[in-house]
Amino acid sequence: MRKCLFVPALAAALVLVSAFEARAQLYEDVGTRAQGMSGAFVAVADDATAVWWNPAGLATGPFFNAVIEKGRVTEPESPVTTGPARRAGVSGFAMALPSLGLSYYQLRISQFPANSTEPLLPNRQNDGGVPQVRSRAFSQFGVTLDQTLLDHLVVGATLKLVRAGEGTVTVDPSKDLLDQGDDLDLAHQTHGDLDLGVLLALTHFRAGLTVRNMTTPEFGEGNDGFKLKRQARAGVAVVGTSKGLIQAVTVAADADVTRTATPFGDVRQVTLGGEAWLAKQQRVGVRGGVAANTIGERRTTASAGVSVKTFSSLYIDAARTFGSDQSIRGWSTTARFTF
Repeated sequence: MRKCLFVPALAAALVLVSAFEARAQLYEDVGTRAQGMSGAFVAVADDATAVWWNPAGLATGPFFNAVIEKGRVTEPESPVTTGPARRAGVSGFAMALPSLGLSYYQLRISQFPANSTEPLLPNRQNDGGVPQVRSRAFSQFGVTLDQTLLDHLVVGATLKLVRAGEGTVTVDPSKDLLDQGDDLDLAHQTHGDLDLGVLLALTHFRAGLTVRNMTTPEFGEGNDGFKLKRQARAGVAVVGTSKGLIQAVTVAADADVTRTATPFGDVRQVTLGGEAWLAKQQRVGVRGGVAANTIGERRTTASAGVSVKTFSSLYIDAARTFGSDQSIRGWSTTARFTF
């Protein structure tokens, strides 16, 4: 009975996302493997970062997987008061079994100008002529559960406890703008939230859909208030294996269902990425990908990533994203344990 009720409930929840616009967090803010594939990861997610990318992916991963992650996106690298600028710093830990995941992520997102998601014109500051930076801080603890409905169909949910706050600061133009936002002390509130995902996993083909922030929690009040709006992304992947130098190859594509507001304008990504594992016991992994924003002026990025197996169960992952879409350019590193 639980399975029969869960399927239509999940389907109804996924349909609702079309009426909501996303903002604040980006999918690409978390996950070194995902960043190395330009975010083409919803159908690929099979490590502990599935708790962020697609909760249903845990069921297809190894018996035990843990990730320690550190990353930052800063664009442009030297922000000026003519703007815009955005920085997203993330650190976190996630561990997963095939049907259970635990995660804790901290994100600090600072942006300039503070009161607009549109780029500033040259020599223009915020309303009133006073430059301000808006900063948001998130601490998120999640528990992820999976349920297999059919032989190859999995649904998953991440139950989240989110502590977040937002504030603005009038900046000193002689100092780094975004550093001043990152240093701002914020008042926090705590709310529960839910992410949902579904994954069809066949031998050589995978398809997934994930929705974040189902309850659209609201934090703060007045000018310092904000809502985590729903975000949805769909993806497909083709997987191949061999016994030669290349042990496994994955080619994947993702598309955002919702749009996300950033200081550089709204973004809705379409991505294409690939991953190849080389040498015996898949000791080296290489990744690459491209992404394009489909809203307004076409902005593109490319990415590259690598994984090296240092010991029997420890991988070091690194990724770098670059290009004309300033909202997602940056770097990330991860220590990943797999058994």
